[in-house]
Amino acid sequence: MEKEYLIREKPLRALLIFAFPMIIGNLFQQFYTMVDSVVVGRFVSENALAAVGASYSLTNVFISIAIGGGVGASVLTSRYFGARNYRKMKTSVYTAMISFLAVSLVLGGAGLLLGGQIMELLNTPENILAQATEYLNIYFLGLPFLFMYNVLAAMFNALGRSRIPLYLLIFSSVFNIFLDVLLVCVFHMGVAGVAWATLIAQGISAVAAFLLFRREMKGYEGGKEEKLFDVNELSDMCRIALPSILQQSTVSIGMMLVQSVVNSFGAEMLAGYSAGMRIESICIVPMAAMGNVISSYTAQNLGAGLKERVVRGYHTAYGIVFGFAVLICVSLEIFYRPLIAMFLGEDGTAVAMSTGMSYLRFIGFFFVLIGLKMITDGVLRGAGDMIMFTVANLVNLCIRVVMAVTLAPRLGIAMVWYAVPVGWFANYVTSYARYRTGRWKQILEKEGARR
Repeated sequence: MEKEYLIREKPLRALLIFAFPMIIGNLFQQFYTMVDSVVVGRFVSENALAAVGASYSLTNVFISIAIGGGVGASVLTSRYFGARNYRKMKTSVYTAMISFLAVSLVLGGAGLLLGGQIMELLNTPENILAQATEYLNIYFLGLPFLFMYNVLAAMFNALGRSRIPLYLLIFSSVFNIFLDVLLVCVFHMGVAGVAWATLIAQGISAVAAFLLFRREMKGYEGGKEEKLFDVNELSDMCRIALPSILQQSTVSIGMMLVQSVVNSFGAEMLAGYSAGMRIESICIVPMAAMGNVISSYTAQNLGAGLKERVVRGYHTAYGIVFGFAVLICVSLEIFYRPLIAMFLGEDGTAVAMSTGMSYLRFIGFFFVLIGLKMITDGVLRGAGDMIMFTVANLVNLCIRVVMAVTLAPRLGIAMVWYAVPVGWFANYVTSYARYRTGRWKQILEKEGARR
């Protein structure tokens, strides 16, 4: 079958076919926040850019929960799809959608109640606190749309249909840019304008994804025992999804905790750091996409009983990751100045420009580490081997937070980004040590025996 290319095509071809639509789609998803920052930085003020940047670390936690939950839940979908067990596949899909809709409503309500207090706890400068809180409140209203879209995108990817989320993201990103310019430059709504633009664009994309996915599900015969919700499926899903959420959230939680350190250096450094972080988020996209690709690839091939094919795919992913890392490094070392200036404009202060450029020039050499971390984590997650997966990501988080909190106040803001590659490397070494044991190959068999 055409949809089974992850278990039939040669590993390099299968991974690239699956990866590129996902990479392009994730790039467009990052454009939501990047365009927000460019528009407010160039057409409102540097303080507005700092306000959106101060909000970014918190909003990214929720984005990571949505993405991590979707990816984790889709592992079961990939397994059932690889085994052609369409009844259980459809039940797991429906269970995931209902569960994450409920989670999004709870988190959105909590965010509306506590967002302002959290920003205060993160030492957000007083001169941008009101704008940052306004941006967050609008963002939390759209949280159900964010969750709905990301869970559905992960399910499309689990079925090998990664082009559908890509087309939706291209549409919503272009529409978001149009709304950003309209609401900020024409109606002069400031920070609130970019927040409403994101909410509207994501809402339309989420509804379209839901309608398309309903049509997709009609093509699979589930049988009479198909259910809308199954507690056992939810339990299995949580066992994989919760560590996946932790993995996706590790960087974001670390960023949020580190944000309080950066905020203490003032709005100018915060603006420069925020610009650098936006560029970093774009650079991480191909690495994160490869991790998600390897996760689905591993799950489908293990579901089909093809263990050694997983190993070949993992080794192939090394070459892909190194290729991306070289391209990113060269690009950042050449274009670091215009990339930062794109956010700050001609009126950007020297402090903000210097901070952003220093961050990019340093971090550009180390993206290979997060690539290696992501693909190794992807194999473990796809196999359901979650214990060391979780430990590895906690190690990453702890190193980044401890180094930033203890060293940056004494040695300067640069210690915030020096901690990043150290955490990535420790995560990779821990996950790789687990991979080398080969125990991940037996996880699925043990689960089958228990059932």
